[in-house]
Amino acid sequence: MEVLLNSGSSSMTRSLGFLIFLILWSSLEVVGGTGTNSSSSSSTSSRPSVVNIGALLTFNSVIGRAARPAIEAAINDINSDPNILKGTKLNLILHDTNCSGFLGTVEALQLMENDVVAAIGPQSSGIAHVISHVVNELHVPLLSFGATDPTLSALQYPYFLRTTQSDYFQMYAIADLVDFYEWREVIAIFVDDDYGRSGISVLGDALALKRAKISFKAGFSPGASNSTIYELLVGVNLMESRVYVVHVNPDSGLEVFSVAKSLGMMSTGYVWIATDWLPSHLDSMQPVDPDTMNLLQGVVALRHYTPDSYLKKSFMSRWNNLKYNETAGPEGFNSYALYAYDSIWLAARALDVFFKEGGKLSFSNDPSLHDTNDSTLHLASLRVFDGGQQFLQTILRMNFTGVSGQIQFDSDKNLVHPAYDILNFGGTGSRRIGYWSNYSRLSTVIPEILYTKPPNTSASNQNLYSVIWPGETAAKPRGWVFPDNGKPLRIAVPNRVDFKEFVQNDKNPPGVKGYCIDVFEAAVNLLPYPVPHTYMLFGNGERNPSYDDLVYQVAQNKYDAAIGDVTIVTNRTKIVDFTQPYVESGLVVVAPVKEAKSSPWAFLKPFTKEMWFVTGAFFLFVGAVVWILEHRINHEFRGPPRQQLITIFWFSFSTMFFSHRENTVSTLGRLVLIIWLFVVLIINSSYTASLTSILTVQQLTSGIQGIDSLISSTDPIGVQDGSFAWKYLINELNIAESRLVTLKNREEYFIYLQKGPKAGGVAAIVDELAYIELFLSSTNCQFRTVGQEFTKTGWGFAFQRDSPLAVDLSTAILQLSENGELQKIHDKWLTVNQCSLQLNPVDEDQLSLKSFWGLFLICGIACVLALTVFCCRVLCQYRRFSPEDEDGEAEEIEPAKSRGSIRSTSFKDLMGFVDRKEAEVKDRIKRKHSNSKQQGSHSSDGQAS
Repeated sequence: MEVLLNSGSSSMTRSLGFLIFLILWSSLEVVGGTGTNSSSSSSTSSRPSVVNIGALLTFNSVIGRAARPAIEAAINDINSDPNILKGTKLNLILHDTNCSGFLGTVEALQLMENDVVAAIGPQSSGIAHVISHVVNELHVPLLSFGATDPTLSALQYPYFLRTTQSDYFQMYAIADLVDFYEWREVIAIFVDDDYGRSGISVLGDALALKRAKISFKAGFSPGASNSTIYELLVGVNLMESRVYVVHVNPDSGLEVFSVAKSLGMMSTGYVWIATDWLPSHLDSMQPVDPDTMNLLQGVVALRHYTPDSYLKKSFMSRWNNLKYNETAGPEGFNSYALYAYDSIWLAARALDVFFKEGGKLSFSNDPSLHDTNDSTLHLASLRVFDGGQQFLQTILRMNFTGVSGQIQFDSDKNLVHPAYDILNFGGTGSRRIGYWSNYSRLSTVIPEILYTKPPNTSASNQNLYSVIWPGETAAKPRGWVFPDNGKPLRIAVPNRVDFKEFVQNDKNPPGVKGYCIDVFEAAVNLLPYPVPHTYMLFGNGERNPSYDDLVYQVAQNKYDAAIGDVTIVTNRTKIVDFTQPYVESGLVVVAPVKEAKSSPWAFLKPFTKEMWFVTGAFFLFVGAVVWILEHRINHEFRGPPRQQLITIFWFSFSTMFFSHRENTVSTLGRLVLIIWLFVVLIINSSYTASLTSILTVQQLTSGIQGIDSLISSTDPIGVQDGSFAWKYLINELNIAESRLVTLKNREEYFIYLQKGPKAGGVAAIVDELAYIELFLSSTNCQFRTVGQEFTKTGWGFAFQRDSPLAVDLSTAILQLSENGELQKIHDKWLTVNQCSLQLNPVDEDQLSLKSFWGLFLICGIACVLALTVFCCRVLCQYRRFSPEDEDGEAEEIEPAKSRGSIRSTSFKDLMGFVDRKEAEVKDRIKRKHSNSKQQGSHSSDGQAS
């Protein structure tokens, strides 16, 4: 809202200023002059002999001294070039804005009387804002080579075209630079005008995208005295940030560094980043004064990048010989000279295309601008360029290579391929440490090469050469110090009632002690800089303080940090920054336990029901398979049906103890038995081990199995006073507040758990694991944690938002963990015995089917394969087998054909065949084969006789 009001106020001020300027201009009796190219709207000439081009700049300024000779040189080069604007000469009309917004506006209005087709300049963003309203009405394109205010690109100014780079890109380059060196706060020092304010506003937006910010905006008025700048920098020097971005005018910017030098702010630990005004100023004063360079040691600055093309080198080689450079001297050159030169060529080339496309140079009076009898304003002298819109579109389509590089506009009317050199000043000059381009950000490769490759803005692709920082050090400055010249940090420490092993009051310095304090001190000692701090107790000592209130006080700047057993939870991370957790913790449930009574059925507990069922089924299955495989050849598996059934059961279960009497004689039977005995061996061993554990290890049980059973009950629940668990149970788990009981110390923990819910106590206590471990260590194993941790949190040190200490201490805590120091501190303060182990239900020790299904699968496959082979062999024998007569005395065997017709194969016959002894079957098959041969022999004898 504040931004909108300021923007509206600024717009109204400009409009009122413009009306005042218009009145003053008319009171000077300025009469509308007739330019040499002036023509009425009825003019039929499309190629006038002379065209007026206007230029607005401050002659006696860093930019003006470079731009004026470049503009005049461009006019001369165009008029002498027969390949452009054939038959038409450009007439340059120069106006000096005198570095004044008021006079610059008057000069701009006078320039518009000359029927110019384009205006070059102004170099001032403030004047450009006002003049843009004029050119919008008169349809005259305004080509500015020096006004870098990003807001001038707004749709409000359609006839404003920037022929240099916008500060929008420069501020994003600075943001990338700040992010590259991992700084999070900067202080902006800027001139408080349209140019300075708009640039710094964009910088704030760019830094926000990098999770950084401008911690303070130090603005001063244009033309401020040294004393004003001195007071400003004194105040800035008392602040935390040591990264300064200087965005001022080139004519007075060195005063900032001069004052900073006198205040000792150009020494080790400081970072100075200057925008393009500094290289422009230094480039225009060759050779550079050694005293000036002494002020800039270690400064990093951005300069407009212009490719080292042949056109640029040719222009620079003849710069000192330009006869138009007499006012500037040989030292007037900088990048703005290149942009000014290309601005004239852009207008000329576009004008040439404009004429070729049938454009006519004509001006007409605006009906809304007319003289009245009651006014001295000569508004009729301002005429509208009829072809202005067409000429503007022609300029936007232009694409050529100038001395500053490629001249082409994108959809936002900005020059394509914005890029900057990144310079580091040291010694008697500067060196380039890299480039920034909108294409690939920071790089040590020139932008032209990057344009030929796919864009890559990843963090790993950002590179710069080393920098010599202020104080002649190559080590990257930290970028911040403690505010108020090292005022100690105000650290809040919770004044606990119990669990004082973590933090407690101490009569000796520093006033507190405990596990958390030792971790913090050890982490601070690892930092490469001193951290003065003082501890301040938070709470009255009669009850635990509210940790939410403690964190809130840090966020409200009452304390700089909070050190102690502060849990990192969501609502706290929204207002403060936490370090890396130094204690892993989470909410657990602790409940009374009692020894489980021995059961007469304890021998069944090693296996689950499913395991018992499958094991028994496999005993019977394997016994049946072995009986089938042995029945035809082993007399021990034969006999009456009742006896055979008993044999199957006996053999099946006797293998459990490896005591079976029956011998297996078949190969398939032995194979199945070997595999089954291996399975039985593993099952027996597992059963014995599990049963031993169940009968010898003390088994404990509790009525509460975990947080789920606690939620479903209606029993009261104990919560530590001041813990975040209170709100968590109510808000997240929907437990009624009436069920929660506040407990102040370990003594109350013990008493309430021992009483139980029926005697006015609690069924269980919900608290963080770190506290519960200490509590259980002093209870002689009467209580245990049940269930699992149902939250995963940790303890960290809380700091104000965006505090650099939070990041540095996180790194230090990781170092403590890696070198083992954190564990040593833990062992010093916290002792935990085995009573803190979690209660494990008996059911978790039972062996289930999933642990043995592989064995059962192998055994089952072996049985199936053995039965398959057995069946195939029996079927083959059955096809060859033919039974004899029942009395066994008939010697004559019927012919096969007649037998086949009499005997029909049935399942009963097959089963009867299977039940026969294999030796008998083989003997009958052999006798059958012998009888067949004898019968064949008798037949042969009868035929012979």
